[in-house]
Amino acid sequence: MKQLTKILKTLADTNRLRIIKLLEKRKLCVCELAFILGITQPSVSRHLKKLKSAGLIGDEQKGLWTNYKINTPAGHYEKTLIRNVNDRLDNDPIIKEDRKKAAMANRNKLCCKR
Repeated sequence: MKQLTKILKTLADTNRLRIIKLLEKRKLCVCELAFILGITQPSVSRHLKKLKSAGLIGDEQKGLWTNYKINTPAGHYEKTLIRNVNDRLDNDPIIKEDRKKAAMANRNKLCCKR
């Protein structure tokens, strides 16, 4: 029950739900997520830390980038909750717009502005 409560609290934020829906389609880095969500990279990092702490996402290092990805929930209740959340949000206008922006997100241009 403790883990389920943590997941529910973590998902009780619009930006974290948007991140979950974006990562459902492909792995993304912080700068791509910041571009898509229209928030700062430090804000994205804080959201990612909470999602990772709840066990909802993981990360992997690939060259210069840390890519974030969806984790498969461990318990039955967690799997059911995530599946229901994902199913309900597929047709949300914000999620649809996020997916359009994700198609335009180019990490080489977004992350390497040096």
